[in-house]
Amino acid sequence: MRRPVNVKRTLFITHRWAGILLCLFMALWFVSGVVMMYVGYPKLSMVERLRVLPALDPASCCLPVGSVIGALPGGDSPRTVRLTSIGGLPHYVVGLSKNRELAIDGRSGTPVAAVDAKFALQSAAAFASPAEARYRDLVDEDAWTHSKALDGHRPLHRVDIDDEARTLLYVSGSTGEVVRRASATERQWGWIGAWLHWLYPFRGGAVDRWWTEIIIYTSLAGALLGVTGLVSGILRWRRRPYPHGSRSPYRDWLMRWHHWLGLAFGLLLLTWIVSGLLSVNPWQVFDSGAPRPQLAKLVLGTDGQHDETRRALHCFNAAGLQVRELEWRPMGGETFVLARDGAGRGRLQRASADCAPFEAHELDALRAAGESMLPDARVSGARLQSAYDWYYYDRATHSMTGHVGRPLPVLVLEFDDPAASWLYLDPKTGALVQRLDDHLRVKRWLFALLHSWDWKPLLDRRPLWDALLILGSVGGLLVSLSGAVLGWRRLRRQ
Repeated sequence: MRRPVNVKRTLFITHRWAGILLCLFMALWFVSGVVMMYVGYPKLSMVERLRVLPALDPASCCLPVGSVIGALPGGDSPRTVRLTSIGGLPHYVVGLSKNRELAIDGRSGTPVAAVDAKFALQSAAAFASPAEARYRDLVDEDAWTHSKALDGHRPLHRVDIDDEARTLLYVSGSTGEVVRRASATERQWGWIGAWLHWLYPFRGGAVDRWWTEIIIYTSLAGALLGVTGLVSGILRWRRRPYPHGSRSPYRDWLMRWHHWLGLAFGLLLLTWIVSGLLSVNPWQVFDSGAPRPQLAKLVLGTDGQHDETRRALHCFNAAGLQVRELEWRPMGGETFVLARDGAGRGRLQRASADCAPFEAHELDALRAAGESMLPDARVSGARLQSAYDWYYYDRATHSMTGHVGRPLPVLVLEFDDPAASWLYLDPKTGALVQRLDDHLRVKRWLFALLHSWDWKPLLDRRPLWDALLILGSVGGLLVSLSGAVLGWRRLRRQ
């Protein structure tokens, strides 16, 4: 006859052995989370990039955009077109299909066929001045470039800058642009910050393709540890003290503190573990199946006879804007030229119109362009949003999403499609800056709110946000370290 399963004993044993395997790992997670509050993963923001670029001179720049587009190899159609500076010289950067980009010399029209060490150093010089730039090597991927956004730029040239920050620059192997900047501080703290927190030791090696699965199943194991520990702690707590005077059954001081700390911080630890699991969208739980917005295609004349480029530069300069970059953007069946200065400030100009720069699109035209992005749905609500809220908010530049611009005001269109889609459109550029549906709104609560406490009242009241997160992290660290010591004791007695 089979003996009945002792549920409590099974629960306690499961928690004990899960703790032996995971407690030290969990402690590293809490330490790395606190580091990431202040030192983020290296990135290069648009403003950082624009700040060091020279102003585009209409007197010496450039070939008409039409003649450059008409000469694209293979007849490929452009998805995006920018005029910027690479290595101190004007270049068109054309976005093509499959996340590819092609740089074309703005004066000769010659495509950049290969980016060598010399070209990489010339490109990095704008970011180095007045310090010296030294070429290091060529890599496909390293600890600071685990990003899908860089896939179209690999391999990457690494260039060291002898400045105070001991900056390491990454130069695109396809266009020659500087695409990432990593200071010594970011790299040093990053080893015990983002590199540990996101389990990047498992990236770039033999197990790289299983990185997402490693996060998922490690998080599930951590959730099991948290649930069994919380339930065990509740079952072993008594309203009336045990004979030795404590409501905890443990006489050993470390066991007793582990018990109390688990009761105090267990639920918080469990929400952090589960929300961290949700960050990788396990099993595509946040995919609603809603159709992607249909973005307008970029249409440019290819005869090269109408010099839109110089005309736009003259117009913006006459309006007082020192242009660092031009971008051609489609909206509502028209093409517009967006100019940005070194601070990221922008002005617009119709590509086919006379000189008449303006600050922002008319809201009716912007709404019509937004409606065309989801042609099978109707707009059920529209509003001009001038302040951040639960779903649209800004974060510090070093944070995980801090490099993503969240301009204000934005036009918000709510659709009646099955996924209840919302589109956020920037009047100053015409760009779609955020898309939400019912699944992504749930993710905002279950991940962003529970994991990094992106709660506007807290974000607006720092250092209260810092104090609460650090307190919770210290609690999680103490629970984990005490569990690791107890696990070590148990193993030594085996």
